[in-house]
Amino acid sequence: MQNRFKPTSRALAASAAILIAAGSAAACGGARAGDETAAAESCVDTSGDTIKVGALNSLSGTMAISETTVNDAIHLAVDEINAAGGVMDKQIELVDEDGASEPTVFAEKAEKLIREDCVASVFGGWTSASRKAMLPVFEDNDSLLYYPVQYEGLEASENIFYTGATTNQQIIPALDYLAETGVKSIYLVGSDYVFPRTANAIINAYAAAHDIEVLGEDYVQLGGVDFSTIVQQVNASGADAVFNTLNGDSNVAFFREYSNVGLTAEEMPVMSVSIAEEEVGGIGVENIEGQLAAWNYYQTVESDVNSTFVEAFKAAYGADRVTSDPMEAAYNSVYLWAATVEKAESFAVADIQANADGVSFESPEGTVVIDGDNHHVAKTARIGEIQSDGLLYTVWESEGPIEPDPFLEGYDWAADLTVTE
Repeated sequence: MQNRFKPTSRALAASAAILIAAGSAAACGGARAGDETAAAESCVDTSGDTIKVGALNSLSGTMAISETTVNDAIHLAVDEINAAGGVMDKQIELVDEDGASEPTVFAEKAEKLIREDCVASVFGGWTSASRKAMLPVFEDNDSLLYYPVQYEGLEASENIFYTGATTNQQIIPALDYLAETGVKSIYLVGSDYVFPRTANAIINAYAAAHDIEVLGEDYVQLGGVDFSTIVQQVNASGADAVFNTLNGDSNVAFFREYSNVGLTAEEMPVMSVSIAEEEVGGIGVENIEGQLAAWNYYQTVESDVNSTFVEAFKAAYGADRVTSDPMEAAYNSVYLWAATVEKAESFAVADIQANADGVSFESPEGTVVIDGDNHHVAKTARIGEIQSDGLLYTVWESEGPIEPDPFLEGYDWAADLTVTE
């Protein structure tokens, strides 16, 4: 197998900026070449009847609308695993920290969890800015982060397991779906940080190769709520569709303004990649009914495993609560970690890394399998439509799980975006 882990993790943010500005290469994560600083010695204690792990999510700030439910899902998985006997006959002790929607806080809290709380792994993060801020912390300390959210790809680190979708499992299927339904022009709207800008660089490359015209590309600060000018520009563009990479509660303001000017899903559909069931309630279903989203999981997925999962989540947190893709991927990540520990018969990072390939979990979205070469998972792509009950229903899905291709090596049109060492 070819090792897909690359050097220069500290260059991630800078190289992403190069990708955005020049449409060229971006660096990816991994062990840093030429870094002679030894990883800090682990303080993980495996001598007792418990093992500590961390949950690091935004429980405050602009991302709390999305991340609180992820934290709930992590707790649910831990409670279920403990009820079934734990991991390696140890009960899991969960230590919570609030990333407060700030990348620097995520990095600080990751350091605390690893160095002071001595956790065996951490589950969490949402924005790519938070992940990139944490990445060197996990590499320097030779610890593990399980990251549960779809992202822009072009990264792989030996110290991160990516249980959400990478680009070829979400963004590209979304673009394929739009193209197949006759879309010839799009308008790009996103939050101003690495995920939307890198995703849009990829979307621009796809569009150029598929005769799709990009009629505009606008960004707002993460958490921004003034969309009057942008929506006017979107409306005036006459685009066939909008591709939305906004995150957090900016989506509330965007869709309310979109609805206010009379734009509808029939006239100009919006394809979103960061809106799931819990965000719909905050936006108001009357403002977003009929719009599209690309994910790998919806509460409405029909399977016995998902029915059991939804029932368990509602029993734990309330009958009015909904499940969603990021929280399902976070739930899966705890089970994948536990299964890898059991396979390795060890909590040690090196043993988990060595035994991760092929570890699978029969999850609510379907079977997910870890690719040991790049620490991503095989996932089924789904396009969903938001209906009047506030839930998303699948209108298209891939024939089966899609193998992860975080560096888009299987796409000729993405050659200029491929990471180079």
